[in-house]
Amino acid sequence: MTTKPLTDARPRARDYLLPAIAALACAGAAYAGADTTFDPALQKFTDFLEGSGGKIITVMSLAGGLIALASGRFALGQVAVPVGVGIGVGTGVPIVTSVVTAVI
Repeated sequence: MTTKPLTDARPRARDYLLPAIAALACAGAAYAGADTTFDPALQKFTDFLEGSGGKIITVMSLAGGLIALASGRFALGQVAVPVGVGIGVGTGVPIVTSVVTAVI
């Protein structure tokens, strides 16, 4: 059984240029800040993370760290990661929201 060798399998510039030109030709203007389509979903997700959901995520992360500690191998990451997750869930949402609002 013989197989044919591939000629030139490297991507060429034209392989990317044509789809890029087509995408730019079809793209419309984007207006940020005026659309409120996803505000209810964003509010629900924010409330979830800042409320019981954030606590559940933190407790699950802490439980994973404790299980890893019980397995007999100690690493600082097993304690630091749950603490970082708790801080990130508790304070990360308002920080990200304010940064996105400030940029827009």
